Amino acid sequence: MPQSIRSTTAARAAVFAPVAGGGRAELVAQRLTDAIELGLLSHGERLPSESEMARQFGVATVTTREALEALRELGLVETRRGRDGGSFVIAEGSRTARIDRRVKALSRVELRDMGVYYSAIAAMAAELAADRSTPDDIQHLHATIDATDATAETSSRRGEGTFRLEVAALSQSARLVREELRLQAEFAPLLWLCLREETHRVRSREAHLAVVAAIEDFDGETARRLTVAHIAGAIEWLLDAKAELERRG
Repeated sequence: MPQSIRSTTAARAAVFAPVAGGGRAELVAQRLTDAIELGLLSHGERLPSESEMARQFGVATVTTREALEALRELGLVETRRGRDGGSFVIAEGSRTARIDRRVKALSRVELRDMGVYYSAIAAMAAELAADRSTPDDIQHLHATIDATDATAETSSRRGEGTFRLEVAALSQSARLVREELRLQAEFAPLLWLCLREETHRVRSREAHLAVVAAIEDFDGETARRLTVAHIAGAIEWLLDAKAELERRG
């Protein structure tokens, strides 16, 4: 498989990939915000310099400067001066409140529609992976699952995203990988809100193991079905959570 679509480095590379639709600071800020929510950028991690980020995003330096200012106002980044200074990620604190606001702002129809679309992409990737994977690929998927700590929400969220990317990479479709990355940035922080609960973290691990078993058996239909069922369960939990937020709000 081409190294360019392996997810081990693809996820982080996608964070700083050139933005589409012009050089708006809002796009850069949203990309970084989603990466922090997904756990792709860790608490305390030092971001590239303004000029380096501008080069990677394909925007002007002033654009990245404005994006970082927006993230500082949200409490997601702090900037320190001096030789060891720079902009550092703050991934702790008010994440729950930010996510809850996003859930309340979207309608039930919008949430369900996003889930259907994401499910279609992830399920197709799983089906193709069953046809194209090797024993080494299966071993790599098991290693990804084993590296996830089901007792910790942050680890589970990161593991969920990584697993989906690994499966997409096994489809050997660069387009599917790019779409998986885009959808993760747009929707995954909401979709996998159920991972707040340990019961769902355990279920997620079990679902991943079942999908890997289907892929190993070259059973694309089962891999697709299991993937759809897993995502459908997350969507139903999310809709129930939205109803509860609205009831309290």
